[in-house]
Amino acid sequence: MIAETLAGIALFNSAVAGIKEACNHAKSVGELGGLLNQLWTAEKQVNQEANKRAGYSNFDGFKDVANEAINRRLMQEQLNEVRSLITLRFGADCWNEIIAEKAKREREMREAETRAALEKQQEQEEWIEIAQMSMVVVFLVVLAISMISFAVG
Repeated sequence: MIAETLAGIALFNSAVAGIKEACNHAKSVGELGGLLNQLWTAEKQVNQEANKRAGYSNFDGFKDVANEAINRRLMQEQLNEVRSLITLRFGADCWNEIIAEKAKREREMREAETRAALEKQQEQEEWIEIAQMSMVVVFLVVLAISMISFAVG
C-alpha cells in the first residue's frame, strides 16, 4: 500500500511540474487539461490509499500517520501554487470555473452511473418476473395435462 501512495505522490508531483512548465507557454487552459486530470487522479489515489490505511486498528508506528499528514500538506501547498499560477496566467475566475466544471462533470457522471444501475436493476426485475410467469404457465400446463391424463385413464 505504501508503494501505491508513493506512486500517487510521484504522479502528483509530475503533474505539478508539468503544469508549472505549461503555464509559461500555454495559450489556453485546454492545454493544461490533461495535466490537471493527472493531478486530480493522483490526489484521489493518494487519498484512497490513506483512507484504506485509516481503517487499520493496529499501527506499525506513527511514522505513517506523520508521513500522510505531511504529504497531504505538501500536496495542498502544491495545489495552491497551481491555482495561483493558473489564476495569474488566465485570470481571477479561471480556477473557480475549472473547479465548478469539474464538480459538474463528476456529478453528471455519478448521476449517469446511478441511472445505469437503476436501469440494470429494473431489467433484472423484469427478467425475474418473466421467469416467474413462465414457471406459472409451465406449472398450469403440467397440471392440465395431468388432470386430462387422470380423467382419460
